[in-house]
Amino acid sequence: MKDKVLILDKAEIKHKIKRIAYQILENNIDEKDLILAGIAKNGYELAKRLKAELEIISSIKPSLCEVKIDKKNPLSKITTSLSPEDYRDKSVILVDDVLNSGTTLIYGVRHFLNVPLKQFKTAVLVDRNHKKYPVKADFKGISLSTSLNETVKLRFEKENDRVELL
Repeated sequence: MKDKVLILDKAEIKHKIKRIAYQILENNIDEKDLILAGIAKNGYELAKRLKAELEIISSIKPSLCEVKIDKKNPLSKITTSLSPEDYRDKSVILVDDVLNSGTTLIYGVRHFLNVPLKQFKTAVLVDRNHKKYPVKADFKGISLSTSLNETVKLRFEKENDRVELL
């Protein structure tokens, strides 16, 4: 069994989230509304934390949208907790925890392209640099060069949030 390597601890994750929130603010300084569309489960949890941070540092009123994608079958129907009318002509940020191959993110992007948007960006906590698709993270906490047989896991746990390399 391979050892787990701690990449980010709770304090470092909190710092990365704050930094991403400031980058989002700088990119959306004139916006009143902003949609943070988090890919279930960890992407949505990350979006909730970004929302809380944005509410502290700005007057932007972010709305949360949970995006459900079957990661094993990304061509199946994607559902969102907001209707397309709720994000039409708004600035949307698609949020996920780890950008691995880009499959989940690109299918999430494709879903939102069916509606006219004011602006569309992506945010991830960890970018692994192993993309199969031409998708990038506009906002990222950390970039990691890892081998294809390694796994990066973000674990949100009550008092022990962490990113591990397995």
